[in-house]
This record gives sequence, structure tokens and C-alpha cells, in this order.
Amino acid sequence: MIEIENITKSFGDKDVLKGISGVFEQGKTNMIIGASGTGKSVLLKCIVGLLRPDEGTVNFNGREFARGNKDLQREIRREIGMLFQGGALFDSKTVEENVMFPLDMLTNESRSDKLERVHFCLERVGLEHAAKRMPSEISGGMQKRVGIARSIVMKPKYLFVDEPNSGLDPLTAITIDNLIHEITTEYNITTIIVSHDMNSVMEIGEYIMFLHKGYKVWEGSNQQITKADVEELNNFVFSNKLLRDLRQHL
Repeated sequence: MIEIENITKSFGDKDVLKGISGVFEQGKTNMIIGASGTGKSVLLKCIVGLLRPDEGTVNFNGREFARGNKDLQREIRREIGMLFQGGALFDSKTVEENVMFPLDMLTNESRSDKLERVHFCLERVGLEHAAKRMPSEISGGMQKRVGIARSIVMKPKYLFVDEPNSGLDPLTAITIDNLIHEITTEYNITTIIVSHDMNSVMEIGEYIMFLHKGYKVWEGSNQQITKADVEELNNFVFSNKLLRDLRQHL
């Protein structure tokens, strides 16, 4: 579980986050949504430690991360997996080498043990056959799956995902959503996803935090979001015509 309380962040005279609080539960796909410029990516960076909030606390299972000592921060970082928007694969490394990279950097395991873990993760995302290929030789959706394999190779307790479906076709996006949800549930991970993709929100959003102009203005589940009586949220959710038509029949 990750609990944030009163997270505030400014850049110069621009207030980006204004007292954000919430609880992201273990074993659930938690989502932070909102229009561009609402602060969702800044909030994710504050949670993961890439930015330090001006005020507030970030607790990983009761451990205060943002202002913890270096040993504690190092301990928590080893428990974190990251899936970046563009995949962030190394072009000069094979799929196998990309997934092995965190093990090479952060562990002293034998090569045989590393390979066993890498191939387990590749099999879990359905890419064991692509281990020796280069990133340029596989599709965008496959690259995202390689990124997922790399993000779980260290057996993380916490998984942070930034716009996982960016640039993907709808069917591939559904595959990625389902895979993230399955892995979250199977390994009981605390997963936080930043997204503006309403299809993802409706499919796997077990807890959703909606930000608007730096404030948290709504939180709830994908079962509740279409019935919420919040103007800013409805404008965001029902900007899609299909969803507007759906709401008329609810």
C-alpha cells in the first residue's frame, strides 16, 4: 500500500499540486487520470522519488519515503518496478539483455540464475520466443511487453506505469491493460498507472484518482465513475461520444 498525504508541489510561482491525499491499495490497479497539465505526471514523480514534494508525505507500507534517510530510500527503490511510456528499451541490447539489465545492475546473482528469472518473466508476458531479437525487430506492443517483463524481473512490491497504451492500436492496448492487471493481482503488487485512456480506466480502474488543475476532485472505481456528479470529471470522461451515448442509457 502507498499512502500520500497533502502532497504540494510548485515550480516557481506555478502551483502544480495542491494538497493531494489518497491511498493506493495493494493488489489493485490504481489509476491517476486527468487532462494534460493537471499534474498527474508530477504526482507520479513525487511518489516514486524523482521529485521531492514541497509539502506532504509519501508512505510505502508505513515507511516515509520522500524525507526518509538514504538507506531507507535505497531499500524502497529496490522494491519498485517502472514501465515507461516509450518502453525505454536499449536499442543495442537484445530482448533478453534488456530484461536482464536490472539484475546486472542491482544483484550479484549468477548468470544462470539471472537467465532463469529473465526467461520466466518473458514467458509470463508471452515473449519467450523473442529473447534473442533486437527491439527494432519486434512490434510496439511487443516492446511494451518486454518493458513489463523488465519491470517485474526484480520481483517488485510496487509498480509504476506511465501511459502504457501510448501509440498502441486498441486491441494491443487491451492486451497490455489485461497483462498489467493480471500481474498486479497475481503477485499482489501495488500498481499505480498514469493514463488519459478512458478505455483503460473503464477496463481495469479499480481505484481512480481524478486530478483537475492540481486538485484531487474525485476518487472512486470504474463502476462509479460514469455516475459521478462532478462537472469537471464528467467533461473529461464524456468527451468521448461513445461514452456520452452510453451514459444516456445508464
